[in-house]
Amino acid sequence: MKVHIPYGRQGLEVELPEQAQVLLPKRVPALARLEEAVRQALRQPIGSPPLAELVRPGQRVAIVFSDVTRPTPNHILLPIILSELAAAGVASQDIVLVNSTGMHRPNTREELIAMLGQEVVDRYRIVQHDARDKSQQVFLSKNARGAEIWVNGDYGRADVRILTGFVEPHIFAGYSGGGKAVLPGITGTEIIMSNHGGPMLAHPRATWCQAKGNPIFEEIREVALATQPAFILNVSLNERKEVTGVFAGEMVQAHDAGIAFAERAYVQPLPQRYDIVVASNMGYPADINLYQSVKGMSVAAQAVKEGGAIILATECADGLGQAHFAEMLAWRQTPQELLAMLLQPGFAELEQWAIQCQVMVQAKADLYLYSSLGPEQTKRAHLKYCPDIGETVATLSEDFQRKNGRREPTILVLPFGQLAVPRVGV
Repeated sequence: MKVHIPYGRQGLEVELPEQAQVLLPKRVPALARLEEAVRQALRQPIGSPPLAELVRPGQRVAIVFSDVTRPTPNHILLPIILSELAAAGVASQDIVLVNSTGMHRPNTREELIAMLGQEVVDRYRIVQHDARDKSQQVFLSKNARGAEIWVNGDYGRADVRILTGFVEPHIFAGYSGGGKAVLPGITGTEIIMSNHGGPMLAHPRATWCQAKGNPIFEEIREVALATQPAFILNVSLNERKEVTGVFAGEMVQAHDAGIAFAERAYVQPLPQRYDIVVASNMGYPADINLYQSVKGMSVAAQAVKEGGAIILATECADGLGQAHFAEMLAWRQTPQELLAMLLQPGFAELEQWAIQCQVMVQAKADLYLYSSLGPEQTKRAHLKYCPDIGETVATLSEDFQRKNGRREPTILVLPFGQLAVPRVGV
């Protein structure tokens, strides 16, 4: 049978065995009148006065928005927020838009125009956060582990702080959205590394769709609240990247409403694990590089058997991604050695979270990569090269049958990654 898998901007048609099961996201319809729904959410928010009542003329307002690696519909959300602020008397020169890049690269002007629209880019001041540059940050506090918390200065000095984003299952923070716009979005490297460090990621509740008892989620929320955001606007998306829900207001209450919606929309119960799992990283922009694509690996690992195989389709048009991530991959010869290095007491390096998530998957299953990277770069990333998904599945199936008395392997396809998170045994 043929299965369409998101890959880059165009997608793939993959020929797979008839017994393969395809786990699609639940059908969640797009909001019919999106702009009206967003405006209504700003005017009738959760646990908060309307946005227009939280500002007054002369105040400095900072709005945090997601960078190019996220499919947040900034081009819809920000113009509506800005129009509400303008109607309340806030001048455009008193507004700063802060790009929550976290540890990612800054976005190009062309990317910003595609994300926000030409008019917004031309009219408003845009700051691209640099987690490595303390000169653009202000000190907030220290966390319980002694790490210093610095936050973007333009955001920290604003009178009114607004966070935007979208809510979906997250690889180790449980759910995205909410406080993630702050940590890791606009904080300094030290707290990002501390929050994303080896012991935190190794915690059993630091995983998909777990908020309660998840130390990463709880610290993210704690740090974000310490910056005193006045208001958040989050949305949820379906597999077509259409907006399905809008959650605005006080950060905790609005984010919790988004999480409750996401739990219903994205979590998929399964009765068993599978021998072979084929997955995507949801296509562009999520599969822009390998660094981001560890999320697709991890969600597939939720459904694969111990000793099974995962094939991930992710374009990686920008290559491996973060420079230090690529460097660290070469520090050890095997995934097992990399994991041992990461879990050493006191080990702390930029981008280690992505490597740890990858090698934790590889401790469970063989990991094949179908991408634009080529065989040599794939090998340098400690992954098995997949030249053709259908052929690789056929080869793995034949090998499985030879070792298991001609019994056919169970095969699961996850075309939309974290929009259909498997939860086995519930």
